[in-house]
Amino acid sequence: MAGRDKATNQIKEWADAQKAQDQLTTGTGAPIGDKLSVKTAGPRGPLLMEDFVFQDEMAHFNRERIPERVVHAKGAGAFGYLEITHDITKYSKAKIFESVGKRTPLAIRFSTVGGEKGSADTARDPRGFAMKFYTEEGNWDLVGNNTPIFFIRDTIFFPSFIHTQKRNPVTNLKDPDMFWDFLTLRPESMHQVSFLFSNRGTPDGYRHMNGYGSHTFKLVNDQDKAVYCKFHFKTNQGIKNLTGDTAAELSKDDPDYATRDLYNSIGDGNFPSWSFYIQVMTFQQAENWRWNPFDLTKVWPHSDFPLIPVGQLVLNRNPKNYFTDVEQIAFSPAHMIPGIEPSPDKMLQGRLYSYSDTHRHRLGSNYLQLPVNCPYMTRVRNYQRDGPQCLNDNQEGAPNYFPNSFQGPNDDAKYLEHAVHYSGEARRYRTDDDDNSTQVGNFWRQVLTADDRVHLIKNMAGNLQGAQPFIQKRAIHNFSTCDPEYGRRLEEALEKLNKVRGFTSHFWHRLVSFIVECFLNALDPWSAVC
Repeated sequence: MAGRDKATNQIKEWADAQKAQDQLTTGTGAPIGDKLSVKTAGPRGPLLMEDFVFQDEMAHFNRERIPERVVHAKGAGAFGYLEITHDITKYSKAKIFESVGKRTPLAIRFSTVGGEKGSADTARDPRGFAMKFYTEEGNWDLVGNNTPIFFIRDTIFFPSFIHTQKRNPVTNLKDPDMFWDFLTLRPESMHQVSFLFSNRGTPDGYRHMNGYGSHTFKLVNDQDKAVYCKFHFKTNQGIKNLTGDTAAELSKDDPDYATRDLYNSIGDGNFPSWSFYIQVMTFQQAENWRWNPFDLTKVWPHSDFPLIPVGQLVLNRNPKNYFTDVEQIAFSPAHMIPGIEPSPDKMLQGRLYSYSDTHRHRLGSNYLQLPVNCPYMTRVRNYQRDGPQCLNDNQEGAPNYFPNSFQGPNDDAKYLEHAVHYSGEARRYRTDDDDNSTQVGNFWRQVLTADDRVHLIKNMAGNLQGAQPFIQKRAIHNFSTCDPEYGRRLEEALEKLNKVRGFTSHFWHRLVSFIVECFLNALDPWSAVC
């Protein structure tokens, strides 16, 4: 039928590919004779308990849903490969980088962050950019976003931050006071907030945005020499963003806009791709750099640490089933391979624990045995056993304790992690005043165009006007420390919006009062006519 895209035609294309219609069965594989009625005692009698066809169907239906992700609940996924085009073995011994031309299969999931599973793809929000590389040394998960920075740099704030992005616990509504109160009390958020309220906060689908590992990581080579690094994926489709007005319209007309665009692009053979780069910083440079290199609220300027090309990421296959391939896929920054290790980045350190923990809650303790999460390019051998929904052979008769004398799998010192020396008092170190404004000012003056700045102010003021006046003043003060023009223009925009809002509120109040007065007078025959 003309005018129907690949996503709309999916079920028709599936039917066309079938050679014959299968026999319907129960979950146990038994053939079903009638699926159009339940079994009852007579045509008008009660349902019989022996109707396993019904019981099997309804019991499974009652358990179809699993907990949605606390963050990144709404998303889309695809499969493809990473091809290495440049040699970086002097930095990392990871086999994924071992030779030019090598291809490694991967899965990817794009997402919004704060919304629920049914929220709009075009919401103003960072976008998740999570990649799972299936290597012969195990799975490597690079769990990033479409921005190189984040709102906070100390992981202790993460639960509170996410609470402010979700719903008010009493009204169950999004709350601008919660949202802006937290962000303005944590001025390190200004860099990411500036990205968010520019048009970069509403990318035109998933194909037209960059991806970043965001955190600082550590690369280790085969001589046990290490450097710090950041990972970048630059879209080959070109950056395209939506204006706030267009994004709002799409959220009503096509809330699944980005999901549909990705599926149709791959289905039509227009495979999206990204160029893969790294930035490298030596330990000595990290020691002497003007900023903390592990601060997730700051970038490493390309002028100081240029991009080094690595490869091409290509997506060439849609999921065969959304639930098994996308809803059940589980990413964790803790999933690393030899040659790639964590840095002391506080946000990364917190995520190393929390992501794997939430998957065990959401999917179960054997979530790594699910096909989409299974490290199928290698052979898993360990001393983990049993647990709910064990999907493999449970390692059959191999010993389940270590050490042992019966040919159980053994460790190997060549895979030891890189040793790092740390010194200092074990205590809580606050970073409230760790230069929260310089890079934000640079972003305002040097990165954004004049038109970008207009959109940023419009988008931010339109959202901020819903917050309390004292919170608005705090925001103005914070952004003024980044650049006086930034704060001044935000203040002017808020004043205009608040005047309009005040006039409108006063007008409607007077109009309603007038109508009520007329109505009451109409009920009193002795009153003057309105």
